[in-house]
Amino acid sequence: MFDSAILDTAIGVIFVLILFSTVCAAVRESIESILKTRASYLEYGIRELLADKGAGGLVEKLYTHPLVAGLFAGDYWPPTSGTRSVSDWKRRNLPSYIPARNFATALIDLAARGQVGAPPPAGPPGKIDLDAIRKTVSTLQNDRVERVLLNAIDLAEGDINQAVANLAAWFDSGMDRVSGWYKRLSSRIIFVLALVLALILNIDLLRISRELYGNDEQRAMLVAYAQSSVADPEFVKKRQQAFQHLQDKEFPVGWDQAQLDRLARVTGQAGDYAPGTFVDMLVWIVGFLFTAFAATLGAPFWFDVLNKVMVIRATVKPHEKSKEERSQDNH
Repeated sequence: MFDSAILDTAIGVIFVLILFSTVCAAVRESIESILKTRASYLEYGIRELLADKGAGGLVEKLYTHPLVAGLFAGDYWPPTSGTRSVSDWKRRNLPSYIPARNFATALIDLAARGQVGAPPPAGPPGKIDLDAIRKTVSTLQNDRVERVLLNAIDLAEGDINQAVANLAAWFDSGMDRVSGWYKRLSSRIIFVLALVLALILNIDLLRISRELYGNDEQRAMLVAYAQSSVADPEFVKKRQQAFQHLQDKEFPVGWDQAQLDRLARVTGQAGDYAPGTFVDMLVWIVGFLFTAFAATLGAPFWFDVLNKVMVIRATVKPHEKSKEERSQDNH
Protein backbone atom coordinates (compact mmCIF):
# COMPACT_ATOMS: atom_id res chain seq x y z
CA MET A 1 0.00 0.00 0.00
CA PHE A 2 1.22 3.51 -0.78
CA ASP A 3 2.56 5.65 2.02
CA SER A 4 0.09 8.52 2.47
CA ALA A 5 3.01 10.97 2.78
CA ILE A 6 4.15 9.97 -0.70
CA LEU A 7 0.64 10.42 -2.07
CA ASP A 8 0.28 13.81 -0.39
CA THR A 9 3.65 14.86 -1.78
CA ALA A 10 2.53 13.81 -5.25
CA ILE A 11 -0.69 15.78 -4.81
CA GLY A 12 1.25 18.86 -3.75
CA VAL A 13 3.61 18.60 -6.72
CA ILE A 14 0.72 18.07 -9.14
CA PHE A 15 -1.11 21.07 -7.71
CA VAL A 16 1.98 23.25 -8.21
CA LEU A 17 2.18 21.93 -11.77
CA ILE A 18 -1.44 22.87 -12.42
CA LEU A 19 -0.77 26.41 -11.26
CA PHE A 20 2.48 26.66 -13.19
CA SER A 21 1.00 25.20 -16.39
CA THR A 22 -1.89 27.65 -16.15
CA VAL A 23 0.52 30.56 -15.90
CA CYS A 24 2.58 29.27 -18.84
CA ALA A 25 -0.57 28.92 -20.96
CA ALA A 26 -1.58 32.49 -20.11
CA VAL A 27 1.82 33.82 -21.16
CA ARG A 28 1.71 31.73 -24.33
CA GLU A 29 -1.68 33.14 -25.28
CA SER A 30 -0.43 36.66 -24.67
CA ILE A 31 2.42 36.02 -27.09
CA GLU A 32 -0.02 34.46 -29.57
CA SER A 33 -2.23 37.56 -29.45
CA ILE A 34 0.77 39.56 -30.66
CA LEU A 35 2.36 37.18 -33.18
CA LYS A 36 -0.84 35.59 -34.56
CA THR A 37 0.98 32.36 -35.36
CA ARG A 38 -2.28 30.40 -35.46
CA ALA A 39 -3.56 32.56 -38.34
CA SER A 40 -0.24 32.25 -40.14
CA TYR A 41 -0.29 28.47 -39.85
CA LEU A 42 -3.90 28.35 -41.04
CA GLU A 43 -3.09 30.29 -44.18
CA TYR A 44 0.00 28.20 -44.82
CA GLY A 45 -2.08 25.05 -44.43
CA ILE A 46 -4.65 26.32 -46.92
CA ARG A 47 -1.86 27.10 -49.38
CA GLU A 48 -0.57 23.56 -48.99
CA LEU A 49 -4.09 22.17 -49.37
CA LEU A 50 -4.77 24.14 -52.54
CA ALA A 51 -1.23 23.73 -53.92
CA ASP A 52 -0.96 27.50 -54.28
CA LYS A 53 2.09 29.15 -52.76
CA GLY A 54 2.32 32.30 -54.85
CA ALA A 55 0.57 35.66 -54.78
CA GLY A 56 -2.49 36.28 -56.91
CA GLY A 57 -3.58 32.65 -56.98
CA LEU A 58 -6.54 30.73 -55.65
CA VAL A 59 -5.70 31.38 -51.99
CA GLU A 60 -5.82 35.12 -52.53
CA LYS A 61 -9.16 34.76 -54.32
CA LEU A 62 -10.44 32.68 -51.42
CA TYR A 63 -9.34 35.15 -48.74
CA THR A 64 -10.91 38.06 -50.64
CA HIS A 65 -14.20 36.21 -51.09
CA PRO A 66 -16.91 37.74 -48.83
CA LEU A 67 -17.48 34.44 -47.00
CA VAL A 68 -13.87 34.49 -45.80
CA ALA A 69 -13.02 38.20 -45.95
CA GLY A 70 -15.85 38.83 -43.51
CA LEU A 71 -13.92 36.88 -40.87
CA PHE A 72 -11.14 39.46 -40.54
CA ALA A 73 -10.69 43.21 -40.66
CA GLY A 74 -8.76 45.06 -43.32
CA ASP A 75 -7.32 43.83 -46.59
CA TYR A 76 -5.64 40.58 -47.45
CA TRP A 77 -1.91 40.79 -48.04
CA PRO A 78 -0.28 37.75 -49.66
CA PRO A 79 2.90 36.48 -47.99
CA THR A 80 6.30 37.54 -49.23
CA SER A 81 7.34 33.88 -49.26
CA GLY A 82 5.72 30.47 -49.13
CA THR A 83 6.89 29.80 -45.57
CA ARG A 84 5.09 29.96 -42.23
CA SER A 85 6.87 33.20 -41.35
CA VAL A 86 5.07 35.59 -39.01
CA SER A 87 7.46 38.47 -39.58
CA ASP A 88 5.08 40.33 -41.91
CA TRP A 89 3.20 42.43 -39.37
CA LYS A 90 0.63 43.82 -41.79
CA ARG A 91 -0.76 40.27 -42.18
CA ARG A 92 -1.59 39.94 -38.48
CA ASN A 93 -5.26 40.65 -39.20
CA LEU A 94 -5.85 37.25 -40.81
CA PRO A 95 -8.40 34.91 -39.18
CA SER A 96 -7.16 32.14 -36.92
CA TYR A 97 -10.18 30.01 -37.81
CA ILE A 98 -12.26 29.54 -40.97
CA PRO A 99 -15.44 27.43 -40.76
CA ALA A 100 -15.26 24.47 -43.12
CA ARG A 101 -18.63 25.35 -44.67
CA ASN A 102 -17.47 28.90 -45.43
CA PHE A 103 -14.40 27.51 -47.16
CA ALA A 104 -16.37 24.96 -49.19
CA THR A 105 -19.12 27.39 -50.20
CA ALA A 106 -16.61 30.06 -51.20
CA LEU A 107 -14.66 27.55 -53.29
CA ILE A 108 -17.81 26.44 -55.11
CA ASP A 109 -18.79 30.06 -55.71
CA LEU A 110 -15.35 30.83 -57.14
CA ALA A 111 -15.62 27.84 -59.46
CA ALA A 112 -19.09 28.86 -60.63
CA ARG A 113 -18.86 32.66 -60.77
CA GLY A 114 -15.18 33.50 -60.72
CA GLN A 115 -13.20 35.89 -58.57
CA VAL A 116 -14.97 38.63 -56.67
CA GLY A 117 -14.69 41.86 -58.65
CA ALA A 118 -14.25 40.12 -62.00
CA PRO A 119 -16.51 41.29 -64.87
CA PRO A 120 -19.83 39.45 -64.53
CA PRO A 121 -21.19 37.39 -67.41
CA ALA A 122 -23.92 38.87 -69.58
CA GLY A 123 -27.40 38.67 -68.12
CA PRO A 124 -28.51 38.18 -64.53
CA PRO A 125 -26.54 35.70 -62.42
CA GLY A 126 -28.12 32.28 -62.41
CA LYS A 127 -28.51 29.80 -59.61
CA ILE A 128 -25.46 27.66 -58.92
CA ASP A 129 -25.92 24.00 -59.76
CA LEU A 130 -23.48 21.14 -60.00
CA ASP A 131 -23.69 20.84 -63.78
CA ALA A 132 -22.74 24.49 -64.14
CA ILE A 133 -19.79 24.04 -61.77
CA ARG A 134 -18.61 21.03 -63.75
CA LYS A 135 -18.45 23.21 -66.87
CA THR A 136 -16.64 26.14 -65.26
CA VAL A 137 -14.32 24.37 -62.82
CA SER A 138 -11.37 24.75 -65.20
CA THR A 139 -11.49 28.53 -64.66
CA LEU A 140 -9.84 27.96 -61.28
CA GLN A 141 -6.64 27.06 -63.14
CA ASN A 142 -5.63 24.69 -60.38
CA ASP A 143 -5.42 21.03 -61.36
CA ARG A 144 -5.50 19.68 -57.81
CA VAL A 145 -8.55 21.68 -56.76
CA GLU A 146 -10.33 20.96 -60.03
CA ARG A 147 -9.93 17.23 -59.43
CA VAL A 148 -11.15 17.53 -55.83
CA LEU A 149 -14.17 19.58 -56.91
CA LEU A 150 -15.11 17.12 -59.63
CA ASN A 151 -14.77 14.26 -57.17
CA ALA A 152 -16.98 16.07 -54.64
CA ILE A 153 -19.58 16.68 -57.36
CA ASP A 154 -19.54 13.05 -58.48
CA LEU A 155 -20.01 11.76 -54.94
CA ALA A 156 -22.79 14.27 -54.26
CA GLU A 157 -25.04 12.66 -56.91
CA GLY A 158 -26.75 15.92 -57.81
CA ASP A 159 -27.09 17.27 -54.25
CA ILE A 160 -25.21 20.57 -53.97
CA ASN A 161 -25.41 20.51 -50.17
CA GLN A 162 -23.68 17.14 -50.21
CA ALA A 163 -21.01 18.57 -52.50
CA VAL A 164 -20.44 21.36 -49.98
CA ALA A 165 -20.23 18.76 -47.19
CA ASN A 166 -17.70 16.74 -49.20
CA LEU A 167 -15.49 19.79 -49.69
CA ALA A 168 -15.86 20.74 -46.03
CA ALA A 169 -14.71 17.25 -45.01
CA TRP A 170 -11.68 17.62 -47.30
CA PHE A 171 -10.89 20.96 -45.68
CA ASP A 172 -11.24 19.53 -42.17
CA SER A 173 -8.89 16.65 -42.95
CA GLY A 174 -6.30 19.12 -44.21
CA MET A 175 -6.71 21.30 -41.14
CA ASP A 176 -6.03 18.31 -38.90
CA ARG A 177 -2.47 18.42 -40.19
CA VAL A 178 -2.30 22.17 -39.55
CA SER A 179 -3.46 21.56 -35.98
CA GLY A 180 -0.60 19.11 -35.57
CA TRP A 181 1.90 21.71 -36.79
CA TYR A 182 0.52 24.31 -34.45
CA LYS A 183 0.46 21.99 -31.44
CA ARG A 184 4.10 21.08 -31.98
CA LEU A 185 5.01 24.76 -32.26
CA SER A 186 3.04 25.57 -29.10
CA SER A 187 4.71 22.74 -27.22
CA ARG A 188 8.14 24.06 -28.14
CA ILE A 189 7.22 27.61 -27.17
CA ILE A 190 5.66 26.52 -23.87
CA PHE A 191 8.73 24.41 -23.08
CA VAL A 192 11.02 27.42 -23.51
CA LEU A 193 8.63 29.68 -21.60
CA ALA A 194 8.26 27.14 -18.82
CA LEU A 195 12.01 26.73 -18.52
CA VAL A 196 12.53 30.48 -18.25
CA LEU A 197 9.66 30.94 -15.78
CA ALA A 198 10.77 27.94 -13.74
CA LEU A 199 14.21 29.51 -13.36
CA ILE A 200 12.72 32.89 -12.46
CA LEU A 201 10.25 31.43 -9.95
CA ASN A 202 12.57 28.61 -8.82
CA ILE A 203 10.06 25.88 -9.60
CA ASP A 204 12.24 22.79 -9.47
CA LEU A 205 9.96 19.78 -9.10
CA LEU A 206 12.68 17.55 -7.67
CA ARG A 207 13.49 20.09 -4.96
CA ILE A 208 9.80 20.75 -4.28
CA SER A 209 9.17 17.01 -3.93
CA ARG A 210 11.95 16.66 -1.36
CA GLU A 211 10.79 19.69 0.61
CA LEU A 212 7.16 18.63 0.67
CA TYR A 213 7.98 15.10 1.78
CA GLY A 214 9.92 16.48 4.73
CA ASN A 215 7.49 19.25 5.67
CA ASP A 216 4.17 17.98 7.03
CA GLU A 217 2.66 21.43 7.46
CA GLN A 218 3.44 22.62 3.94
CA ARG A 219 2.33 19.31 2.48
CA ALA A 220 -1.00 19.48 4.31
CA MET A 221 -1.54 23.04 3.09
CA LEU A 222 -1.07 22.07 -0.55
CA VAL A 223 -3.30 19.02 -0.18
CA ALA A 224 -6.04 21.24 1.26
CA TYR A 225 -5.71 23.62 -1.69
CA ALA A 226 -5.78 20.67 -4.09
CA GLN A 227 -8.92 19.24 -2.48
CA SER A 228 -10.77 22.52 -2.91
CA SER A 229 -9.61 22.86 -6.53
CA VAL A 230 -10.83 19.37 -7.46
CA ALA A 231 -14.34 20.43 -6.52
CA ASP A 232 -14.15 23.25 -9.09
CA PRO A 233 -14.01 22.01 -12.73
CA GLU A 234 -13.26 25.57 -13.88
CA PHE A 235 -10.19 25.86 -11.67
CA VAL A 236 -7.71 25.49 -14.56
CA LYS A 237 -9.25 28.57 -16.21
CA LYS A 238 -8.76 30.82 -13.17
CA ARG A 239 -5.42 32.28 -14.18
CA GLN A 240 -5.41 35.19 -11.79
CA GLN A 241 -5.86 32.77 -8.92
CA ALA A 242 -2.93 30.71 -10.21
CA PHE A 243 -0.71 33.81 -10.24
CA GLN A 244 -1.75 34.65 -6.69
CA HIS A 245 -1.04 31.14 -5.42
CA LEU A 246 2.46 31.11 -6.90
CA GLN A 247 3.17 34.44 -5.23
CA ASP A 248 2.13 33.05 -1.84
CA LYS A 249 5.14 32.97 0.48
CA GLU A 250 3.93 29.70 1.97
CA PHE A 251 4.27 27.93 -1.37
CA PRO A 252 7.54 26.05 -2.02
CA VAL A 253 8.50 28.34 -4.90
CA GLY A 254 10.67 31.40 -5.23
CA TRP A 255 14.22 32.27 -4.31
CA ASP A 256 14.86 32.69 -0.60
CA GLN A 257 18.32 33.07 0.89
CA ALA A 258 18.70 29.33 1.41
CA GLN A 259 17.91 28.69 -2.24
CA LEU A 260 20.30 31.41 -3.37
CA ASP A 261 23.04 29.87 -1.24
CA ARG A 262 22.30 26.48 -2.80
CA LEU A 263 22.48 28.03 -6.27
CA ALA A 264 25.84 29.60 -5.46
CA ARG A 265 27.14 26.28 -4.18
CA VAL A 266 25.85 24.31 -7.17
CA THR A 267 27.24 26.76 -9.72
CA GLY A 268 30.57 27.00 -7.91
CA GLN A 269 30.12 30.67 -6.99
CA ALA A 270 30.45 29.94 -3.28
CA GLY A 271 34.17 29.45 -3.70
CA ASP A 272 34.43 26.05 -2.03
CA TYR A 273 34.17 23.18 -4.49
CA ALA A 274 32.75 20.02 -2.97
CA PRO A 275 32.87 16.52 -4.51
CA GLY A 276 29.10 16.46 -4.84
CA THR A 277 28.86 19.77 -6.68
CA PHE A 278 28.67 18.25 -10.16
CA VAL A 279 25.95 15.81 -9.12
CA ASP A 280 24.06 18.64 -7.41
CA MET A 281 24.25 20.73 -10.56
CA LEU A 282 23.05 17.82 -12.68
CA VAL A 283 20.08 17.23 -10.35
CA TRP A 284 19.36 20.96 -10.36
CA ILE A 285 19.32 21.10 -14.18
CA VAL A 286 17.22 17.94 -14.48
CA GLY A 287 14.72 19.35 -12.00
CA PHE A 288 14.11 22.45 -14.08
CA LEU A 289 14.01 20.51 -17.35
CA PHE A 290 11.49 18.12 -15.83
CA THR A 291 9.37 21.09 -14.73
CA ALA A 292 9.44 22.57 -18.24
CA PHE A 293 8.53 19.27 -19.87
CA ALA A 294 5.69 18.66 -17.42
CA ALA A 295 4.27 22.12 -18.16
CA THR A 296 3.97 21.28 -21.87
CA LEU A 297 1.36 18.65 -20.98
CA GLY A 298 -0.97 21.42 -19.86
CA ALA A 299 -3.05 22.21 -16.80
CA PRO A 300 -6.09 20.13 -17.92
CA PHE A 301 -3.88 17.03 -18.12
CA TRP A 302 -2.52 17.53 -14.62
CA PHE A 303 -6.00 18.36 -13.31
CA ASP A 304 -7.18 14.94 -14.53
CA VAL A 305 -4.16 13.31 -12.90
CA LEU A 306 -4.93 15.14 -9.66
CA ASN A 307 -8.48 13.80 -9.65
CA LYS A 308 -7.22 10.24 -10.07
CA VAL A 309 -4.62 10.59 -7.32
CA MET A 310 -7.28 12.05 -5.04
CA VAL A 311 -9.37 8.93 -5.57
CA ILE A 312 -6.39 6.76 -4.60
CA ARG A 313 -5.78 8.92 -1.53
CA ALA A 314 -9.41 8.58 -0.47
CA THR A 315 -8.89 4.81 -0.53
CA VAL A 316 -5.57 4.82 1.31
CA LYS A 317 -6.47 7.19 4.15
CA PRO A 318 -9.34 5.14 5.65
CA HIS A 319 -7.20 2.01 5.39
CA GLU A 320 -4.36 3.64 7.35
CA LYS A 321 -6.78 4.99 9.93
CA SER A 322 -8.31 1.56 10.55
CA LYS A 323 -4.83 0.05 11.00
CA GLU A 324 -4.00 2.68 13.61
CA GLU A 325 -7.25 2.01 15.47
CA ARG A 326 -6.58 -1.74 15.52
CA SER A 327 -3.08 -1.10 16.82
CA GLN A 328 -4.43 1.05 19.64
CA ASP A 329 -7.00 -1.60 20.55
CA ASN A 330 -4.28 -4.23 20.83
CA HIS A 331 -2.44 -2.07 23.31
